[in-house]
Amino acid sequence: MSTAFDAMDDQELASAFAAGDERALREAYARWSPLVFRLALRSLGERGDAEDVTQQVYISAWRARATYDAERAALGAWLVGITKHRIADAHEARAKARRLQDTLAAEAFAAGDALPDDGLAERVMVAEELERLEPVPRKVMQLAFYDDLSHSEIAEAMGLPIGTVKSHVRRSLIRLRRRWEVDDGPHRA
Repeated sequence: MSTAFDAMDDQELASAFAAGDERALREAYARWSPLVFRLALRSLGERGDAEDVTQQVYISAWRARATYDAERAALGAWLVGITKHRIADAHEARAKARRLQDTLAAEAFAAGDALPDDGLAERVMVAEELERLEPVPRKVMQLAFYDDLSHSEIAEAMGLPIGTVKSHVRRSLIRLRRRWEVDDGPHRA
């Protein structure tokens, strides 16, 4: 199925994109999302992370389309610039999660073998399991459980559709539950 944008050159597409034409968004995605995805996958090393970054790039680009200046950069180059920022954000989210895990582990170590009644052991287990999640689902879960944000608040804070937030929460909870079931299985008598 061909669209009117198939015949457009990049400059015409960029003008339509900046003007808010949703068909131009679809065409820009078709033209440049494979490149965006490859860049993210190469840097992050995980397919799910690369998919999340690709989605974030296009959401960010669409929201910021009024700031796009075709004289400063071609649309594809502008999207690559956004990609670099979203990849850096994903790496930072990973680093923050590692710092959180290190902090919780240090608290657990400082507490010695005695498990306090304040749920420290559970927090350490949750932090360890969150570290195993990909950056975007990890951030969603951190906002949900540590910051106690609602799905809509998380969607707004992260610039994600609410359905994506709900999917990340559901998949992450299933993954955490499966992991804990596997960990608990051999220890039962």
